[in-house]
Amino acid sequence: MNKSFITLLFCLVWGAVAHTAVAQRTAQRKQGDVYVDKQGVLRWQQGKQEVALFGVNYTTPFAYAYRAHQQLGVSHEQAIAQDVYHLSRLGLDAFRVHVWDIEITDTLGNLQDNEHLRLLDYLLAQLKQRGIKAILTPIAYWGNAYPEPNNTGTGFSSIYNKQQAYTNPRAIKAQENYLTQFLNHRNPYTKLLNREDPDIIAFEVCNEPSYHKPEEQVTSFANRMAQAIRATGCRKPVFYNIAENPSVHEAILNANVDGLTFQWYPQGLVSGHTLRGNFLPFVDQYPIPYQKDARFQRRAKMVYEFESADILQPVMYPFMARSFREAGFQWATQFAYDPMVIAYANTEYQTHYLNLAYTPSKAMSLLIASKVFHDVKRNQAFPRYPADSVFDAFHVSYRQGLSEMNTAEEFLYTSTTQTAPRKAVSLQHVAGVGSSPIVAYQGTGAYFLDKLAPGVWRLEVMPDAVALRDPFERTSLQKIVTQIIWNNQPMRVALPDLGTTFTVQGLSEGNTFRATATGGNVVLRPGAYLLASPGKNTAAWTAQTTVSNRKLGEFVAPPPTKLPVQVVHTPVVQATAGQPLEVKAQVTGAEAADSVVLVARSYYGATRTLTMTRPTLLTATATVPAELLRAGLLQYWIVVRKPEQALTFPGGFAGTPRDWDYFHAEHWEVPVVAANAPLTLYNAQADKEQVDVARLARSSYSDYVTSAAGALNLRLLVPTPRSGELANEPGPAIALRAYLGQKLQARATALSGFKELVVKARASQPGANVKLVLATKEAAAYSAAVPVSEEMREIRVPLASLQPDALLLIPRPYPSFLPFAFQTTAAPKPLTLSDIEVLQLIVVAGPDGTAPSLDIESVRLE
Repeated sequence: MNKSFITLLFCLVWGAVAHTAVAQRTAQRKQGDVYVDKQGVLRWQQGKQEVALFGVNYTTPFAYAYRAHQQLGVSHEQAIAQDVYHLSRLGLDAFRVHVWDIEITDTLGNLQDNEHLRLLDYLLAQLKQRGIKAILTPIAYWGNAYPEPNNTGTGFSSIYNKQQAYTNPRAIKAQENYLTQFLNHRNPYTKLLNREDPDIIAFEVCNEPSYHKPEEQVTSFANRMAQAIRATGCRKPVFYNIAENPSVHEAILNANVDGLTFQWYPQGLVSGHTLRGNFLPFVDQYPIPYQKDARFQRRAKMVYEFESADILQPVMYPFMARSFREAGFQWATQFAYDPMVIAYANTEYQTHYLNLAYTPSKAMSLLIASKVFHDVKRNQAFPRYPADSVFDAFHVSYRQGLSEMNTAEEFLYTSTTQTAPRKAVSLQHVAGVGSSPIVAYQGTGAYFLDKLAPGVWRLEVMPDAVALRDPFERTSLQKIVTQIIWNNQPMRVALPDLGTTFTVQGLSEGNTFRATATGGNVVLRPGAYLLASPGKNTAAWTAQTTVSNRKLGEFVAPPPTKLPVQVVHTPVVQATAGQPLEVKAQVTGAEAADSVVLVARSYYGATRTLTMTRPTLLTATATVPAELLRAGLLQYWIVVRKPEQALTFPGGFAGTPRDWDYFHAEHWEVPVVAANAPLTLYNAQADKEQVDVARLARSSYSDYVTSAAGALNLRLLVPTPRSGELANEPGPAIALRAYLGQKLQARATALSGFKELVVKARASQPGANVKLVLATKEAAAYSAAVPVSEEMREIRVPLASLQPDALLLIPRPYPSFLPFAFQTTAAPKPLTLSDIEVLQLIVVAGPDGTAPSLDIESVRLE
């Protein structure tokens, strides 16, 4: 036999062995139906191993997602198949959806054989092909309008609200009827009844019901719904929501159900802007108040929804997954994965944003979280933050904006890392965003390297994603929040068995690329590739070869966003006179040969044109010299010069600011202040769109008012409850939270000179209990009382008077039984302004639950 044949035979055998091993591991974990044992552990019927499944909610068959795909003229089936590929690519093995019963039933609960039901069937079939298990929640109770105004569904939830659903006999009958028909529905793609499909492992009766006492009525309803499911012959576990209505948790603990369901929105929902700061303390643990109750302990536990809402930081999901396992959960599904077709606008759920193509770092953190969920043992205990930032094979760093997994076989990271792989020679999988000791990459999309055989790897490279605006503001399909660009980007791969002169061959459809690396370097467009060390025979590895439920040639990515040149830049809030200022921007649509310049001037002073360097194809930077930064106002523009024209930003207008006929008024500007000038941390007028108000007491709310001098004030109110209403609890009643990181960083060289905080505020009556808190990047808090009076005045609070304190967790975590405050386990340190990034002003209710209102105009450092 010749050498080539032997090599080919080896590749075939090695690949078959590797594929079989993966298939066996997958089968051991996921094969067959499940049951709940007497200790409340969810186990596979075959093999009796514990279940641990992690994934997402996804909703293209229903409601707004369905309509948006229709509006854009996109095939729902194609979109579903593409998104399910990405879910598989992210290593997920769990899917959950609350089925919009309003769209697939009539008012009597009869199942309607329509497009929504068919697409759900198609989705379940696609998930089955990828080895992803499902738990379905047949009853959603929701209308189908959000975020649009009017419901269009005609099912029973169109005439019965959540309260009527469990009290109205006709509503109860309709739900029993629907559950019977839904479980007996035969999927035309899988040919299986929902109740007999082994990949639908359980059912959660209903999504987030709304109950009140008496508890007996709640228990009776839960039992009737569970019985309706079991009466079909279904023997799968029946789960029921216990977290949505803590006041009647006893009713659910007494119900005849097999499992209990929870959700987690650790910093609330719908802030209307990106939340900044360290939120890891919010997800440090998930304590359940009735976890010692025997009725709780004998039930399986699942998290039907979780999300780090309004946050893009790629650090939250791994911590949440670890906390779930510590609390004993065996299923967790994020809400909700954005369909790729509409992720450019983030219109499905404004407060959620997750998609492999459009939020690559956050998506990679979900991949790492899935690894955490599968690797961490159920009920495994951990120390409290920040001592738990490194656990098992995982590392999470807020300061670095980084999550990573590092084992002998896998090296995964969300952002550029300097961490060396534990054992490069034995790596089987590498995936990340940015650069590492294994991959140096200038693009912004995710990439995956999977070993097929010694010296043979599959590489998948996603296109560049550039954020153009805040995705958590009000959204519209006409508003692009993230741009996709198919750039040619340099990549260096340093895998020991590939060497530095490996061959690269396109695998994905239409990808005819062939090249040989030089020093491990190659320039690539998005796509799937086969990498092989010199002399390797790769005939066994084709685009049609299937490994881990995926064909090697499969590749899914959105097309390039059709936009002209874009410059994304946010000016600093202040600059210091006599000190140079670095200006950074993201630039899309500019080729490597195009030049980018900064035109800057002191308001009435000289104008300078400065060449911006291009560290990467998508970035530009320049330093404004100190002589241009005199006390006053700095104005500037960024100009992209292409062969055919010059474009000036902000605005993207033709021409340059130095042209005699350039008339556009748009520009960026930065106030330039003396080194000892005060620094405003909060101003009610300027910061109203970027702060959060936590309404903690039942009756609390906020408003904006003007002072006697005409200045805008934020008013925090805690009205006395009216007759018959529940009284407020003593303690924090309403609070302001402001992120300070950018403001403090802009004046970093002056921070050591500040000695006091000046709060301009007033209370509606004497005796107001107001607390000021500064929190560090590590979530250590320092507080002092603010002696406000009925007169609007400036109150001086020496920095030296602030003392270590617990950090109030605002926005408020949900469910409401979760911790409300965090006390760092780190040793106390003196307060250092360079470590501070969050300001809180808290109105505290007295023993009777009441508090005066507080008007806040500003807070500054002097």
